[in-house]
Amino acid sequence: VQLVESGGGLVQAGGSLRLSCVTSGRTGSSVAMGWFRQAPGKEREFVAAINWSGGWTHYADTVTGRFIISRDNAKNTMYLQMNSLKPEDTAVYYCVTEGTRGVYGSAWWLGDFGSWGQGTQVTVSS
Repeated sequence: VQLVESGGGLVQAGGSLRLSCVTSGRTGSSVAMGWFRQAPGKEREFVAAINWSGGWTHYADTVTGRFIISRDNAKNTMYLQMNSLKPEDTAVYYCVTEGTRGVYGSAWWLGDFGSWGQGTQVTVSS
C-alpha cells in the first residue's frame, strides 16, 4: 500500500486544517489506519486511529475533542480534521496502515505498522 498525505500548512492558533491521506494498492481500504505526528526533537506520537470501515475510532488524549479522524473507502482516502489548533500541535503528520503481525491485537498503533506516508508539515503560530 502506498500512502500520500496532503493538507498541511501554516495556521494561527485556534484555526483548523484538514489533512488527507490517499491510499493506493489492493488492500488500502480493508485495513485499519491512523495518524501519527513528530515534532522537532521529539519522539513520534500517536494521534488517532480508525478501523477499516470507519465505524470505530480512537484518539490520543491530547487531541480528543479537537481532532476527528474519518475515511471514505470509495475514494481510498483517510482524513484528519483538526480544530482549535494549538502551537503544540506543530509537527510533521504521517498516515500509517495497520501491520500484519497482530502482536498488539486491536491496539495496533502500539507498534504494529504497515506502510507509512511521507508526511505533511503542520505549523501552528501563536
